[in-house]
Amino acid sequence: MKKFLLTLLLGAGLTYASTLNGIALIVNEEPITVYDVEKTMQVNGVSQEEAISYLIDKALFDQMVKEHGISADIFEINEYIERLANANGMELYAFKAIVKQEYPNYEVFENEAKNAVVRQKLIAKLVRDNLPVANDDDMRLYYEKNEHKYLSAKTFEVIQYASQNRVSLNQAIENPMQVIKDVNKTLLTLEANNLQPQLQYILNGTKEHSFTPIFTADKNFVSMYVSKKSGTVAESYESAKGKIFNDIMMQREQAFLKEEFEKQKLTADIKVLR
Repeated sequence: MKKFLLTLLLGAGLTYASTLNGIALIVNEEPITVYDVEKTMQVNGVSQEEAISYLIDKALFDQMVKEHGISADIFEINEYIERLANANGMELYAFKAIVKQEYPNYEVFENEAKNAVVRQKLIAKLVRDNLPVANDDDMRLYYEKNEHKYLSAKTFEVIQYASQNRVSLNQAIENPMQVIKDVNKTLLTLEANNLQPQLQYILNGTKEHSFTPIFTADKNFVSMYVSKKSGTVAESYESAKGKIFNDIMMQREQAFLKEEFEKQKLTADIKVLR
């Protein structure tokens, strides 16, 4: 009967309630409102059916997390972010600076990191280390089939700012037209294939007409102003290896959870109210 109700819901869709706060369905006594469905459709750009399926999965996920008493503290979140930085061959400070270019609100990224930690801890509870870990053969095969995911700009036209004095370098970054005597500027054209993975990641993550985060090189503090990026080239397997491993394990985790949710739906108490 429960399975029939869920099928009926997905097939017929929801009618608009008199108020958006009206309860659309209940999953194991947890209400999902019409507003929840409408907002998920709008934010994620998905159909009503997809929004409902997502919200049911989310409710089941949250319930399993609560059942197993799983949480993530700030130390675990920071450790996860540091592992991401290491996977990209970067120092933590530089990695966070790149992330902040993509996430103007850094708390959004931290919340995503927290969710990833919770997901991994839940999977560890459910599978008891039976989720296969990607090996070198897995990663090489994945890279060959998904090389398009690991593209880099082919060349970078940059102005390198270097100084032994970090304060002076910050001053030069804030006022690029100002001449500061202990900051050296050098015009460079860099080929992606000749770059170390860390620098390649930094340059790819920095928008044109912007400065990279400050990093150290040859006993200097360095930042690069990215004037132009040209062409595309695939990162080498060795350069992308950390990201490939993370991508494979993320896919395996998501596939495992999807299968687990499907099992949970067969026994869940799902009531359709609207």
